[in-house]
Order: sequence, then C-alpha cells, then structure tokens
Amino acid sequence: MTITVRHTQVEDAAALHHLYSQPAVYRDTLQLPYPNVARWEERLRNPAPDSCSLVALLEGEIVGQLTLFQQTHARRRHVATFGMGVLPTCHGRGVGSALLGAAVELCDNWLNVQRMELTVYTDNRAALALYRKFGFEVEGTSPCFAVRDGQMVDAHHMGRVRRV
Repeated sequence: MTITVRHTQVEDAAALHHLYSQPAVYRDTLQLPYPNVARWEERLRNPAPDSCSLVALLEGEIVGQLTLFQQTHARRRHVATFGMGVLPTCHGRGVGSALLGAAVELCDNWLNVQRMELTVYTDNRAALALYRKFGFEVEGTSPCFAVRDGQMVDAHHMGRVRRV
C-alpha cells in the first residue's frame, strides 16, 4: 500500500466533494453537510492566494486532502495554517501522516514558514496524536468554539515553531 501525495487538480472536484460529504469528515472539520460539487470546482479553479492544496492517493483513489494557507499580512508571512480531511475508511493507514509530512516539508524547505498553526476539536484524539507526532503543541483552548451535531464543542489551538 503506497500513498502518493500530489497537488490538487480541477478534475479532483468530484472526489473532494465525496470526501467532504462523509459525516465523519465534516463532523471533525468546519465544513458543512451537503457540500456542493460546483463549489469545489470553483475553489480548485480559483484557489485562495498563497494557498496550496494537496491530495493523498491510495491505489489511484483520492483518500485525503490538505489545504495549506500561508499568511499574507506582511508581519505574518512566516506563518501557515491548514485544514485537512481523510476518508473514514482510510483512518489509521498513514494518509494523514503523508499529507501533513508533505505540508511540513513545503513549509520548512520551500516556503520559509517558521510557524505552522491549526485548530482541532479537543475530542479528536487521532488528530491530536497526528499533530503531536509532527511537533505541534497545544497553545490554548477555546470553549464553545463551534457547533457540531447541535452541541457546542471546544477546540485546541496548536502550533509548531521552527526557529532558524
């Protein structure tokens, strides 16, 4: 089982629509249920400035996605944030590690990013373990950060700093 990571293409819109239509995926992200495939097509045709979207493939099928956003403000250009999702059937198979490893490599070696930061729900143990594996640390917690399944959930703010 080899996982490959590549840049996202416009033709990936349907697969990303499928990925983010999974209740287990939108439940642990800020995505809403019932995503629109046309919106994914638009996102891929017109990406946000200073963003990089990657997909993970397993046997030719898209099984995960990560979007990296480098900050554009002059005093925060050394910072990047990201969001990611992995198909539930592929959890625990290294997909998240492959995507996050590629993002860290881009930040450390190509984008001059010294700080990566993210937000993760406090009860998402698998994601917390993945982020810690890559050197992220909890820097704070926001109570009632977002609504999920009709309930308010807390979120950790995590960061990874590479001092040069």
